Amino acid sequence: MGQIRIGISGWTYAGWRGDFYPAGLVQRRELAYAAERLSSIEINGSFYSLQRPTSYAAWRAQTPDDFVFAVKGGRFITHLKRLRDVDTALANFFASGVLALGPKLGPFLWQLPERLAFDRGVVDAFFSRLPRTTLEAAELARHHDAKLPEDRALTVAEADLPLRHALEFRSQTWCTDEAFDLMRAHGVSCVVADTARRFPMPEQVTADFVYVRLHGDAELYVSGYSPEALDRWAEKCRRWAEHGDVYVYFDNDAKGFAPHDAVGLIERLRS
Repeated sequence: MGQIRIGISGWTYAGWRGDFYPAGLVQRRELAYAAERLSSIEINGSFYSLQRPTSYAAWRAQTPDDFVFAVKGGRFITHLKRLRDVDTALANFFASGVLALGPKLGPFLWQLPERLAFDRGVVDAFFSRLPRTTLEAAELARHHDAKLPEDRALTVAEADLPLRHALEFRSQTWCTDEAFDLMRAHGVSCVVADTARRFPMPEQVTADFVYVRLHGDAELYVSGYSPEALDRWAEKCRRWAEHGDVYVYFDNDAKGFAPHDAVGLIERLRS
C-alpha cells in the first residue's frame, strides 16, 4: 500500500482567520497550525515568483519531521514560455531554494494554461529536462543566470533523493493515448483535477504515484465537498493507494472550505 497524503494548496488566506485558524493565532504560526492537522501542503507562491532559500528553510523548520511539501512550478515556464526554450528558466527555478526543503521535498506540480495544446515534441523535450533526483536538480541549478543572484541561489543538495513530477493540463487535446503513454514513459503523474466540469478530469494512472487537485465539484474554487463527495474521494484514494502513493490537495479556498474538506477526507481515511 502506498501512503496517502492530504493537504491544501497554500495556507495564507485572510478569510480562514477566525474560522480554520483560531481567532488570535498570529500569522507566522498559521503554517505550523495547518501542518499539525494535515500531512502535506502545496506551495503555490513558487508559481508566481521565484522564492528564496531562506523561505523554504523556514517552512521546513515550521513543520513536523514526516511532513511533505509539493511545489508548484513557475508560471514563467508553463504559461509564458509554454514549455519551450526553458533550460535557463528551469535552472533558475531549481536554484531558487526548493532544495532547502531537504527530505520534506515532495512532488513538483506543473500546471498548464487552458490553451496549451498537446505537442509531442515539445512535451517530450520538457519532460526530458526535468531532474529526477535532488543531485540532478542541484547540477541543473548551477546553470542559473543573473536573474537569480548568487546570494539567493541554492545549488547543492544535502542528500541524493528521488524527485517526482506531476502535470495538470486543461486542454482536451491532452486526453489521448499518445499523451498518456508519453507521461508513462517519463514517469510523470497525470493530475486528477476536479474543476466543476470546466476542464477535463482524466483518471489515468501514469506514474508510481497519483496527484489529485480538488478545486470544487460544483463551482470552481468556491464550493465545498459534501459528506457523500468526500466518501467517494476517500474510496478513490484507497484504490489508488493499492498501487502507489497518493497526494491530494484541496484548492477550493475562496470561501474557506479547503482546510475543512481536507480534514474531513483525512478522518474518512483513518476509519
